[in-house]
Amino acid sequence: MTNLYRPLRSLREGCWFKLICGASYQHLPAVRSLALAYALAGADCIDVAADPAVLAAARAGLDVAETLSRQAGQSQTGQSQTAGRPWLMVSLNDGEDPHFRKAEFDPALCPSDCPQPCVPICPVQAIVFAKDAADSGVVERLCYGCGRCLAICPVQQITARSYVSTPAAVAPLVLAGADAVEIHTQVGRLTDFSRLWQAILPYVNQLKLVSISCPDGAGLIDYLQALYDLMSPLPCALIWQTDGRPMSGDIGDGATRAAVKLGQKVLAAGLPGYVQLAGGTNRHTAKKLKAIGLLNSSASADLPQAQSFQPSRRTSHQIAGIAYGSYARSILSAVLAELEATQPLAELPHLTLQSQLATPTPIMTISSETASSQTVSLRLEDRPELLWQAVELARELVADLKPSAVANMSN
Repeated sequence: MTNLYRPLRSLREGCWFKLICGASYQHLPAVRSLALAYALAGADCIDVAADPAVLAAARAGLDVAETLSRQAGQSQTGQSQTAGRPWLMVSLNDGEDPHFRKAEFDPALCPSDCPQPCVPICPVQAIVFAKDAADSGVVERLCYGCGRCLAICPVQQITARSYVSTPAAVAPLVLAGADAVEIHTQVGRLTDFSRLWQAILPYVNQLKLVSISCPDGAGLIDYLQALYDLMSPLPCALIWQTDGRPMSGDIGDGATRAAVKLGQKVLAAGLPGYVQLAGGTNRHTAKKLKAIGLLNSSASADLPQAQSFQPSRRTSHQIAGIAYGSYARSILSAVLAELEATQPLAELPHLTLQSQLATPTPIMTISSETASSQTVSLRLEDRPELLWQAVELARELVADLKPSAVANMSN
C-alpha cells in the first residue's frame, strides 16, 4: 500500500501531484472514484467543482482511501498507520473562464441528416441522441466545458453557458471542509479578483493552500505580482498554477509544450510561492521537465525540519509539481465505465445539499441539481479488481513525480 506523501512536503520537495476533477464536472460517482483511486496512488491534492455535493462525493472517496491505508498499515505493522491525506481543493473564478462553462443546444434544431460530429469528439460522452428528444442533448453533469463541440457543429448551434463564482459562495465552501482554494483569473482582472479575495480573506486562516490559476497574456508577471501584493501576507502556502493550454492534456503529446513554456516563464520571474504546471499536462510533462532540469528527481524521504510555506532553497529554482486533469481522468475512463455498467447491488442514498451541509446555500450562480438527481453507482471499493486496476493506472502517472515514494501495490 502506498504511504502517501504529506502535501506540504511534496510542494517543498518538488514532487507535488494534483488531480483536477474539473471545475464544471459534477458526475458524483466518477468524482468519488477518481478521488479514491488517485488518493491511494499517492496524489497530494484533489481539485473539484465548487458544488457541495461534489465536495461531499470527493470527501467520501478520500475517507475510503484513508480507511484502506490505515487497514494496510495495521496488517503490516500491527498498529495503526496514518497516511498523509490529500488536500481537498475547490476552484472559483473571478470572471468568465473556459473551465467554468457548460455546452448546451436544442437537439430539436439539429438537421435530420446531421452526421453528429459532436458525439465522438466529446471526451466524456456528454452529448447523446436518443429516440426520445427529451433525453437528447448535453448531459450537464458530465460536461466540463472543454469546448471541442462548439467549433465542430455543422450548423453552429452549440453554445457555452458560463458562470462566475459569487463571493457568497466562499463561506459554505470553507465550512464544508475544503482544505484549499484555487482562484481562476486572467490578466486585467485585478478589481474582480480583489472582490472575490475580500470574501475569502476572513476564512484564509482555515486554509492550507491558496492557488492562483492564470493563462499567459501580455503583462502576466506584473499582474501576478499585483495579485501577490494584494494577498500578502498569507498564512498558508501559495501556488502559481500556469495554465498552458486549458483542458487539452488528453488530445495529444504535444499539448504539454505550452504548459512547460509558461511554467518556465513564471518560474524565471522569481515570484514568492510555488510554480505548478497545468493545462495540457500528460504522460510527457514530467519527462520534459526533467530533461531541462526543472523537476526535482530525488525527493527526500524525510520531512524538512523547517515547516515553511516557501520552497526549500534546493528546489526554489524548479517546478514544484504538476496538476493533471483531462489526461488523468481519461486513463481511468475504461475502468469507471465498466464500474458504471455494473448494476448496483443496492441503491445508496442520494447526496443532497441538505444532508451534507447545515446551510444548503447555493454556491454558484448556476442552478445545480446534481445532488438530487444522481444516485451513486456501485462503489469502486465494492469491486476490488476494478479498484486496484484503477489505482495501478493512476500510480503509473503519479510515479512520474514520485518514483521512489510510490511503491508497487497489491490487493
